Amino acid sequence: MRSLLAVLMVSLALAVLCYCEKDPKDPSGSPSTDSIRIKKEVANTFVKRQKRSNLYERYLEYYKSPMEQMHERCENYPPCDYLSDQIGFYTAYNRFFGRY
Repeated sequence: MRSLLAVLMVSLALAVLCYCEKDPKDPSGSPSTDSIRIKKEVANTFVKRQKRSNLYERYLEYYKSPMEQMHERCENYPPCDYLSDQIGFYTAYNRFFGRY
């Protein structure tokens, strides 16, 4: 009985291998690396970064506004964050941290 089971398992394994084998000339297979290459000029125009137009935009990129700093301070303190959802940011911030 075991020898019959072993022969059956081997024949099933061979059948699966034969069924899963692909023809290398089949056009429905995966594309080759030559077919997916694009020219450098096309790639550069597609991935071109936007440049900053003036110093003010660069300044804003590095430094946060005072209002954003206040929001982060309130968000990092859980009672203030919870209360700001209930009664508003300004009131909650003033209650926990005072004015400015």
